[in-house]
Amino acid sequence: MQTLITGGKDALTEPPRGNVLDFIRLKKEETVQKKERKPQKPPRPQTPPPPMQQPQMQQANPNADAISTAFTADVSADTGLAGGLSLDNGDGDYLPIVKVAPIYPRRAQSRGIEGYVIVEFTVTTNGSVRDPKVVEAQPADIFNRAAVDAALKFKYKPRVVDGTAVEVAGVQNKITFQIDG
Repeated sequence: MQTLITGGKDALTEPPRGNVLDFIRLKKEETVQKKERKPQKPPRPQTPPPPMQQPQMQQANPNADAISTAFTADVSADTGLAGGLSLDNGDGDYLPIVKVAPIYPRRAQSRGIEGYVIVEFTVTTNGSVRDPKVVEAQPADIFNRAAVDAALKFKYKPRVVDGTAVEVAGVQNKITFQIDG
C-alpha cells in the first residue's frame, strides 16, 4: 500500500503471480415434469344403504268431531252491477301515493335545530304537485327550501268527479324536521 501511495511507478508493471481463476456459472437445462393427477373414483359399496324410514306422523285426534270449528263471517254487500263493472274507484277524493322525505339542511342539522313547515299546493289532474308555498314555518326561513323541494316530489291519485280528474287547490301538508338520535 505504501508503494501505491508514494509514487506507484513499479506498482502495476509486474504481472500477477500465480493462476487467476475465473468463475463462470453454467445453467443446467431444466425440464419441467408435469404430473397429471386424476381423482380416483370411490369404490362401489358392497351392500346398498338401508332404506330410509318414514317419519312418524301424528295421528288424527279421535275427538275431532266433538270440536266445532266454524269459520263463517257475515259478508253482506250490495254487489249489484247497476252502475257497470269498473276496476277504477270511480269518483273519489285525492289520495297520496308517494311522499318523499325532505333533505335536512346541513346548517340546521349541525346546529341541532328542529322544526316544521306547513306547505300549501295544488294537486293537478295527473297527480303531481304544482305551486307549493310555505304557509307556516317554525323556525322561520330555515327549512322552507327543503320542504318546498320535497313537496314538489309528492305524487297523488287525483280527485275524480263524474269520471274526470280535477285539480285540487289549497292542499296543505305539514313536514316535520327532527334529528334522529
